[in-house]
Amino acid sequence: MKKPAMHKHKIAIIDDHPAVRYGLNARISCEDDLFVCGEAEDVEEGLALLERVCPHVAIVDVSLKSGNGLDLIKRAKARGDFTRFLVWSMYEEELYADRALRAGAMGYINKQVAIDSIITAIREVLQDHVYLSPSLSNTLLNRLILGRQGTQQSPKECLSDRELQVFEQIGHGKTTQQIAELLKLSPSTIETYRSRIKQKLDCKNMAELARSATQWVLERA
Repeated sequence: MKKPAMHKHKIAIIDDHPAVRYGLNARISCEDDLFVCGEAEDVEEGLALLERVCPHVAIVDVSLKSGNGLDLIKRAKARGDFTRFLVWSMYEEELYADRALRAGAMGYINKQVAIDSIITAIREVLQDHVYLSPSLSNTLLNRLILGRQGTQQSPKECLSDRELQVFEQIGHGKTTQQIAELLKLSPSTIETYRSRIKQKLDCKNMAELARSATQWVLERA
């Protein structure tokens, strides 16, 4: 008697590095009940992919070829997509995991962990469970119990998601015009963000802000 076909969960990969997509695709393909239904490298392409294939889980990087993965998740959630999102990124989880959850993701995993961890994370998210590393779970739990004042935070944690995006691009040496084009905002809006960031980080001037942003980017490289 022929065995009934196994139900396979559709997984989408939205990442701007072809080699990363290839490796992740290969690993997911080893699982009998999972298959990669599509790939994308930027926000607009990713949103179109989600609408076209309706994956059960989308694995999204924070930094995409054009735009930001957290923005993609927010836009997908706003239009009513039922896809579950798992953020998989090189960025430190202490700074980005909380932001990912607030954007609508159901988990955050750092790319430096073993590749098999992504399979565990996918399966948790498929069961509608939130996936975080044990250490980060403890950190967020302490914040919930003690309040944000009860735990030490990086100064960058006071920045909004958009301010952090602008801060990062400043650290990459981008001009106001370049940042505006990348984020699809007006140059005057970017200048407003620059001023807010300078004030929040207590920088004396824009040159000090640029040095702080550059140092932060180098430390995370």
